[in-house]
Amino acid sequence: MDKFSIEPIEFTSDEIKAFYKNIDEKVKKLRAQKGVSQLDLALAIGFKSVSSVAKPEIPIDNKHFNLEHLYKIAKILDVEIKYFFE
Repeated sequence: MDKFSIEPIEFTSDEIKAFYKNIDEKVKKLRAQKGVSQLDLALAIGFKSVSSVAKPEIPIDNKHFNLEHLYKIAKILDVEIKYFFE
Protein backbone atom coordinates (compact mmCIF):
# COMPACT_ATOMS: atom_id res chain seq x y z
CA MET A 1 0.00 0.00 0.00
CA ASP A 2 1.34 3.42 -0.96
CA LYS A 3 1.78 5.93 1.80
CA PHE A 4 -0.08 9.19 1.27
CA SER A 5 1.97 12.26 1.96
CA ILE A 6 0.42 15.54 3.05
CA GLU A 7 2.16 18.83 2.50
CA PRO A 8 1.65 21.62 5.03
CA ILE A 9 -0.67 24.36 3.83
CA GLU A 10 -0.69 27.93 5.02
CA PHE A 11 -4.09 29.37 5.87
CA THR A 12 -4.50 33.11 6.18
CA SER A 13 -6.64 34.62 8.91
CA ASP A 14 -8.71 36.33 6.18
CA GLU A 15 -9.39 32.95 4.58
CA ILE A 16 -10.59 31.48 7.87
CA LYS A 17 -12.70 34.58 8.61
CA ALA A 18 -14.35 34.26 5.18
CA PHE A 19 -15.08 30.59 5.84
CA TYR A 20 -16.84 31.37 9.12
CA LYS A 21 -18.58 34.43 7.66
CA ASN A 22 -20.11 32.31 4.89
CA ILE A 23 -21.50 29.79 7.39
CA ASP A 24 -22.71 32.43 9.84
CA GLU A 25 -24.49 34.35 7.07
CA LYS A 26 -26.20 31.18 5.85
CA VAL A 27 -27.52 30.52 9.35
CA LYS A 28 -28.82 34.07 9.59
CA LYS A 29 -30.46 33.99 6.15
CA LEU A 30 -32.09 30.59 6.68
CA ARG A 31 -33.31 31.51 10.15
CA ALA A 32 -34.91 34.69 8.77
CA GLN A 33 -36.47 32.83 5.83
CA LYS A 34 -38.04 30.34 8.22
CA GLY A 35 -39.37 33.15 10.41
CA VAL A 36 -37.46 32.01 13.50
CA SER A 37 -36.19 34.68 15.90
CA GLN A 38 -32.67 34.63 17.27
CA LEU A 39 -34.10 34.03 20.74
CA ASP A 40 -36.27 31.11 19.62
CA LEU A 41 -33.34 29.50 17.82
CA ALA A 42 -31.04 30.04 20.80
CA LEU A 43 -33.55 28.43 23.17
CA ALA A 44 -34.19 25.52 20.77
CA ILE A 45 -30.45 24.83 20.59
CA GLY A 46 -30.23 24.86 24.38
CA PHE A 47 -28.72 28.28 25.01
CA LYS A 48 -30.07 30.58 27.69
CA SER A 49 -29.29 33.82 25.84
CA VAL A 50 -29.94 35.33 22.42
CA SER A 51 -26.31 36.47 22.23
CA SER A 52 -25.26 32.88 21.51
CA VAL A 53 -26.95 33.22 18.12
CA ALA A 54 -26.65 36.99 17.63
CA LYS A 55 -22.86 37.19 18.06
CA PRO A 56 -22.01 34.60 15.37
CA GLU A 57 -24.56 36.12 12.99
CA ILE A 58 -23.01 39.60 13.21
CA PRO A 59 -20.10 38.35 13.79
CA ILE A 60 -18.80 39.85 17.01
CA ASP A 61 -16.28 38.82 19.66
CA ASN A 62 -14.88 36.17 17.27
CA LYS A 63 -17.86 33.92 18.05
CA HIS A 64 -18.88 31.22 15.55
CA PHE A 65 -21.21 28.27 15.37
CA ASN A 66 -19.47 24.96 16.01
CA LEU A 67 -20.41 21.62 14.43
CA GLU A 68 -22.79 20.69 17.23
CA HIS A 69 -24.57 24.01 16.84
CA LEU A 70 -24.82 23.55 13.07
CA TYR A 71 -26.15 20.02 13.51
CA LYS A 72 -28.87 21.27 15.85
CA ILE A 73 -29.66 24.30 13.68
CA ALA A 74 -29.99 22.08 10.62
CA LYS A 75 -32.43 19.81 12.47
CA ILE A 76 -34.42 22.74 13.88
CA LEU A 77 -34.63 24.57 10.54
CA ASP A 78 -35.20 21.36 8.57
CA VAL A 79 -32.19 21.38 6.23
CA GLU A 80 -29.28 19.04 5.74
CA ILE A 81 -26.12 20.17 7.51
CA LYS A 82 -24.29 20.29 4.18
CA TYR A 83 -26.34 23.40 3.34
CA PHE A 84 -24.02 25.46 5.53
CA PHE A 85 -20.92 24.28 3.64
CA GLU A 86 -22.16 24.61 0.06
